[in-house]
Amino acid sequence: MSNFSKTQRITKDVVWTDGGVVAAHHRTAAEVGAKVLAEGGDAMDAAIATSFAIGVVEPWMSGPMGGGMMTLWRAGEKRAETIEFGMKAPTGLQLADYPLTGSGGVSDLFTWAKVKDDRNVFGPYSIAVPGLVAGMELAHQLYGTRPWAELLEPAVALAKKGMLLDWYASLMIASVTRQLAQDKDAAKLFLIDGQWPNIAGWTDIRESRLDQSVMAVSLKRLAEAGPRDFYEGQLAEALVSDMADKGNPMSAEDLAAYRARASQTRTVTYRDALIHAPSGLSAGADLVRTLQQMERDLEPGDQPDGASFAAMAKALKDAYQHRLNHAGDEGGHIEAPACTTSFSVVDRHGNMVNVTQTLLSKFGSRVVSPSTGMLMNNGIMWFDPEQGKPNSLGPGKSCLMNVCPTIGEHQGRMFAIGAAGGRKIMPAVASLTSYMVDFGMTLEEAFHHPRIDMSGVSQVIADEDLSPEICAALSGVAPIQTAKRTVHPYAFGVPVGVMRDHDLNCGIAEIMTPWGDAALEADISDR
Repeated sequence: MSNFSKTQRITKDVVWTDGGVVAAHHRTAAEVGAKVLAEGGDAMDAAIATSFAIGVVEPWMSGPMGGGMMTLWRAGEKRAETIEFGMKAPTGLQLADYPLTGSGGVSDLFTWAKVKDDRNVFGPYSIAVPGLVAGMELAHQLYGTRPWAELLEPAVALAKKGMLLDWYASLMIASVTRQLAQDKDAAKLFLIDGQWPNIAGWTDIRESRLDQSVMAVSLKRLAEAGPRDFYEGQLAEALVSDMADKGNPMSAEDLAAYRARASQTRTVTYRDALIHAPSGLSAGADLVRTLQQMERDLEPGDQPDGASFAAMAKALKDAYQHRLNHAGDEGGHIEAPACTTSFSVVDRHGNMVNVTQTLLSKFGSRVVSPSTGMLMNNGIMWFDPEQGKPNSLGPGKSCLMNVCPTIGEHQGRMFAIGAAGGRKIMPAVASLTSYMVDFGMTLEEAFHHPRIDMSGVSQVIADEDLSPEICAALSGVAPIQTAKRTVHPYAFGVPVGVMRDHDLNCGIAEIMTPWGDAALEADISDR
């Protein structure tokens, strides 16, 4: 029996505008990007500013110590591109540091064989070489129009002020308090007296903020010295020293050698649409495989019915089975999926970008670099600790990610969508793509419509608002479990997107995210 109201309905309004729009999982970060657009910046300028701002106001999802990907669209050239900035294992990584226990799988995002003390999942041994700063560096070199330092100024200001600790922030911190307490620097940053989450009283309306002053100094250094300082300068030296003190083998050479790369998207036709899926070690290949099967088996119409949902579930199941067998992303039930962030930008000229960036797990490794004041990733968990597998752990290897930033073109409309949620990301992107292409939904309609998730392969998760007829059809594909679409935990991927219909733009974030929102350039200009 559920404790939640059955009569409550949550919606988010979508406003169309001839100006630019930024949709993100945090309203403040979206407003940072919208302000850049209002001041004449390009969509990529807004994306870079949003990336660093959201790492401050939502620090447990992403930040400079993480990685990710972006897929972009240049309207003037009518060209899509992916920029890859995933994490990499340190070259000094020793496989002997990850002994298998012989017992069951880990309890977070994947069900790999268990490693002693879960050291591939949390703690200093789980930290990979970060790529986000290099990704933003390359994006700025290729498409930026505003000075690098100017784009980081809002993040610096937000860190000086400190993240507001509201009820949602308290919930996030409380959910991992035990593990945060195991790293003295994480405990100092996030916990009271190093052990208690900061939770306001039932009727207490006093404002409480996180002390991010050390992070502010690091971001200011990054703004003034430039992105290579993170990999070859003062920030790099501080990071390597911190990692050595905590027992991680990341070296100065690992950082100096890191480069992001730009590559062609995986572009395919889907009925009368053109879909630009991400390249590289992403879920892009799985999205393409899913859409190709759906094009054969799913019948478009006015509204998705039982047959169309069953076809979608079967396509998702087959795509993930292929990934399990060939890409090594072997995993089962996801305990804490909302461990990534995603945001989309469209400017008044029609340039678009979706960025999906992550620390991997919520709060990453649960380790803070004391010299930089930033949470570290746990990218090593992306690797299978057993040797001889397609995605086995090894020194210097790149991480296989679940991110799926996607651009679509269909009948005069364009959209840029992505999601958070680990292996739930691609099903969310595939569902939204189908809703808009197969059933003609607007962005607003697509984001409000109930979805399914089939990333667990062995069962299909269905929104409890789907009809009994649809659930019956889904049960023919796999055993079905219904789930409520709620704030915590997320049973489905957590998407975000923007749309351009001829010369008008709009955006929206997952309706259940209490912080997620779209910010309009026009609203910023009017202030």
